[in-house]
Order: sequence, then structure tokens, then C-alpha cells
Amino acid sequence: MTESQIPSNKFPKRLNAWLLRFVAWRQRNIKERTFVMVLALIVGVFCGVAAMVLKALIHYIATVLTGHMNTIGGNYLFIIYPFIGILIAGWYVRHIVRDNISHGVTRVLYAISQNKSRLKSHNMYTSVIASSITIGFGGSVGAEGPIVCTGAAIGSRLGQLFRMSPRVLMILVGCGAAAGIAGIFKAPIAGMLFTLEVLMLDLTTVSVMPLLIASISAATIAYGYTGYSFEFFFTQSEDFFTGRIPYVILLGIGCGFVSLYFTRTMNMMENTFKRLGKPWKKTLLGGLILSALVFIFPPLYGEGYGAIEDLLGGDPSEIVEQSVFVSESASPLFICLFIGAIILLKSFATSATNGGGGVGGTFAPSLYVGCMAGFLFAFAMNSALGLDLSTKNFALMGMAGVMSAVMHAPLMAIFLTAELTGGYNLFLPLLIVSTIAYGTIKVFEPYSIYTMRLAQRGELLTHHKDKAVLTLLKMDSVIETDFLTVCPNMSLKEMCDTIARSSRNLFPVIDTNGVLLGVVLLDEIRNIMFRPDLYRRMYVNEFMSTPAAKLTIGQSMENVMNTFDTTAAWNLPVVDEYGRYVGFVSKSKIFNSYRRVLRHYSED
Repeated sequence: MTESQIPSNKFPKRLNAWLLRFVAWRQRNIKERTFVMVLALIVGVFCGVAAMVLKALIHYIATVLTGHMNTIGGNYLFIIYPFIGILIAGWYVRHIVRDNISHGVTRVLYAISQNKSRLKSHNMYTSVIASSITIGFGGSVGAEGPIVCTGAAIGSRLGQLFRMSPRVLMILVGCGAAAGIAGIFKAPIAGMLFTLEVLMLDLTTVSVMPLLIASISAATIAYGYTGYSFEFFFTQSEDFFTGRIPYVILLGIGCGFVSLYFTRTMNMMENTFKRLGKPWKKTLLGGLILSALVFIFPPLYGEGYGAIEDLLGGDPSEIVEQSVFVSESASPLFICLFIGAIILLKSFATSATNGGGGVGGTFAPSLYVGCMAGFLFAFAMNSALGLDLSTKNFALMGMAGVMSAVMHAPLMAIFLTAELTGGYNLFLPLLIVSTIAYGTIKVFEPYSIYTMRLAQRGELLTHHKDKAVLTLLKMDSVIETDFLTVCPNMSLKEMCDTIARSSRNLFPVIDTNGVLLGVVLLDEIRNIMFRPDLYRRMYVNEFMSTPAAKLTIGQSMENVMNTFDTTAAWNLPVVDEYGRYVGFVSKSKIFNSYRRVLRHYSED
């Protein structure tokens, strides 16, 4: 029988057998660190291609839809296109994907902390399709969140294919995310810093080289496809003077508060859409909000990169001309009001896009809002006080400031802004604005827009080594169930017989329904267990005691450890939601598991 005649169901078996032989050969002949470098290179190439495909799809759809449009004074097609986009994307996600692919970065964080860095196969392409439809039709979101999820899934699936350990899978997920950012923005340093600051992977000698290799290879693919040019055209026509630093500080504080508004508005809108329940209600509300905002303020259409380029060029006229309120010549007051309204409404447009069924990220919106905020600050100061601040420079600084605060990633924001525009000569003011904006929002929001949901549920993996290990630990893995149970009406004689059969010195007392009533400690009954005269006269309910605390199954390990610290207990019982006895958790078991996980994930 020729190979072409072999039944198709035999190919997966043969492929699996070949992979197992290759894995065995690799383990004998190639060191793990070397093989991880190879995988990082492959991940970077695939992610670079995925980023170019996503950008090409978005550009193609947007060009077909809007290439012939006259946007001066608005256009009624802006009412129709965004609604159709989130309608198609929502239908695709619900009926084709049948899985939640929104909040791409948050899902990657969840996979790292709760799912052993495993992502589903469809995540390698479904976010690309859904987000290209959403953004191409005018959804007011960015492509960066979806490409991060796509890249992370590529790294995860490739690692699983070659049977890599969870520790290596975590590195490969980080490589995919870094490569996604590097490919979509042509920013390799920012890609690596994104993984370190946002995904919170530790920077070690094991992780730094794979991250760099993946980021550089993805950026190389992007440069080869689009040419060696920056994402946004920016020419610094005015030097930055140290006398401008007080204004830079004020901009940093302002960016912090703009970011706080952006973050809280996004959360408020997300909760509003969650309460709607029915998908058609979400699509209807999201479509109405998005279409209305895009029609009145056309610069909200899509990613908004055209508006960013206009402001980085120092000319707001093309943005203002798209307004339905435009007159022949816009006054400085009108420009300030128009741009200020866009800053306030961008978070509503982004939330409506995602809440209505679209798929997109908050990278581009934060860059967009930051650019608008920086430009508005300089323009308003110049108009009101007669200053000569460079609106182009301050627009660039605003991009770094808002992104730094929204994502709690100041280093990534600084390098991303510089790599996007080539504005390296403004490194000092970028540092100042990013640092101050980040410090401002930290006073009010301890977590970024990506991590706050996981942090509230105790599922966030952070750079804090103790918290990170406790997050990776699961209560199910430390529950001990080899304790013999006793009943409250059991006599002391029966209790002693139970003690003779047990290897433990602790006995849970349960009723007929399995509900935990108390515990019997061997040390507390040692003075009576050798008195035969009490065997028939004393019962368990007379000498049992109440446990110092009860743990609930599914509780986070950080809360478990806090309970142990508060009670100073060595063993604590675990019950289910109905109070039924499940088992015990001991400090010794936790410490042994803690050390095992710490060694496994900190291996360098």
C-alpha cells in the first residue's frame, strides 16, 4: 500500500509517533536551553507573519470601505460600517469560534497563572479574523491585544507540540506575546519589555535570550515586509529645552488622571454590558453607541493612527475638518473642545466596540488618547498663555504618559513611543512623563487595566515571588484526606479504637450529612483515653473542640496562608460550600509544595 492509500486517520498517529521519537532524540542530543532558542526563533517568525497578515487584512477592509468616501464634515456611512463590523465579529465569535476571545492580554495572563501556560489552538487565528473585521469596519479598538493573544497561543502550542515543561511553556508564551508586539509595531525592545512589565515574567538568563530572539525575528519580518521606516512619521523640528521640564511634569500628572478616567470608564462600561445578558442586547447597545460617536467624531473610526500622524505633524486641521460641526475655519477654542471631547469619548467608543461583540485591544486607544492629551495640553497652554510649546513634542510625550499609566508599564511605554516614531532625542521628557503618569495612577489604581480583574479574583501571577508561587499553587493539590472521621455520639471506647487504627493525631467530627461539627485532637484527650471507667460514660460531643478556622474549597492559596498566619494553626479543615467536610490542609504540605514550585519555576 502506498502512502497516499493509507487511511487519513493514520496520519495523526504517525505524526504523533514521529514527534515522540523526535522529542526523545532531542532530549538525548540537544540541551533544553539551546532548543528553547530555536523554538523562540520559530515563534518570532510565525508571529511576525501573523502580525503582517492582521495589518494587511485591516488595511484591505478599511480601504475597500472608506477609500472612496469624503469625510469632510462627516459621512453617514460612519453610522452603518461600525455597527456591521461588530455584528459580523460577534456572530463569528458566538457561532464559529464558540469561545470567549475578548480581553486577549488578560486571557494570556490567566493562562500563565491558572492554566499552566496552555492556550487553545484556535487562538492562533481566531483573534486575527475577528479583530480584522472589527477594526476594518471602524471598531474603535487596536490590533495589539489580539496579536498578543495570537502570538502567545503560537508559543504555547509549539511548546506543547514538543512536550516542553510548564516552565518552558511560560517562556514561549512570553516569546509569542513579545513577538506579536514587536511585529505589529516594529518595536523589538518594547516587545520584550511588554512581556516583562505587563505579563510579569521574570527577567533571568534563561528568559532574556529567547525573548530577544523572538522579538528581533518578528521585527525583522515586519521590516522586510513594510520597509525600514517608523510606524508613525515624526520629525523633531524643535529642540527640547530644560526650561520646559515644569510643563512636562504637569503633563505627566495630567496623563495620570486621563489614564485613571480611561481605565475606570472602561470598567464601568464593561460592567454595564455584562448586566445586559443577551448578546443581541449587547450588540444593539454597542452598535448604537459606537455608530453615533463615530458619526459625530469621525477620528474615532478604527485604530485612529491617521489622527495620530496628523497631530505628530503638528496639524490638527484634518482631524477637525471631519467633524459634522466644522465651519470654514476652526477657532482655537473649537479645536480644544473637539479634541477634549474625543479624549473623553474614546473610552466609551472602545468599550462599546468590545462590549457589543467586537474584538480588539486597548493599546491603540491608549496611544490615541495620549497623543490627543499631549497635543491638547500644549495647544491650550499656547493659546491661553501665549507660550510656544511644541505641540508635536508634547503629543509624543502624551503617548508615552497615558500608555505608561493605563498599562502600568513605564519602560515599555518609553521605548515603544521612541521605536514607533524615532523620537529618541526626547528620551528625557519621555522618561519624566511616563514616570510621573505611572506614579500618579498608582495612587488610585494598584493594578493595570489588564490585571485588575485577575487580581480581584486572586489569580494574578506577579513579580512578587511569594505571591507568584502561591498563585501557581492550587488548594486541590495540598488537601489531605487520610484522616479518620468520627461521629458526635461515639463513645470514648469507640474513639480509642479509631485512634488505634489511625496514623494521624487529628480527627474530624461530622454529622450524618457529612457536615463538619468540630475536631478531636489527640493531645487534648490523652489524659482520659487510658481511663476505662470513662469509656462508656463519655462521648465525642463532650470533648471535641471547634477548629481555629475553616477553609473553603477553591479558596486562593494567598488567603489560605493569611488564615494560617492569623490563627497560628498547623492544620485547618477544608469544607465545601455547604459546610461538608472535605479534608485538611497542613503547613508542612504547603511548604513542601511551595518549595517544589519555587524550584521548578525559578530554575536558571
